[in-house]
Amino acid sequence: QVELVESGGGSVQAGGSLRLSCTASGNIDFDYCLGWFRQAPGKEREAVANIAVGGTTRYIDSVKGRFTISQDNAKNTVYLQMNSLKPEDTAVYYCATNAYTDSLVFSRPCWGQGTQVTVSS
Repeated sequence: QVELVESGGGSVQAGGSLRLSCTASGNIDFDYCLGWFRQAPGKEREAVANIAVGGTTRYIDSVKGRFTISQDNAKNTVYLQMNSLKPEDTAVYYCATNAYTDSLVFSRPCWGQGTQVTVSS
């Protein structure tokens, strides 16, 4: 069993920045990925970014150049620095962990509880 505890999020005006954090504990695979997904009202959950334990990162096109995912392996913590936020970034953001993957697809994710990010125009 893996537990994911998220922090950060909130409300910000367009162009602003927020930082999300997520700490994983429990039975974590040695070779794992940590990632962020988001779900806007009326839309399906989508992958935003992930990072493998070796440091390889992946992003969806709409956040490239604006969001940065990073991790502290010693703390099993992943961060999502979100800059130049846009109203279309408004969503509930979920942290997830999964066995290693070479894509943005998590086949068997374990989810955090989610944190709201609201960007006003």
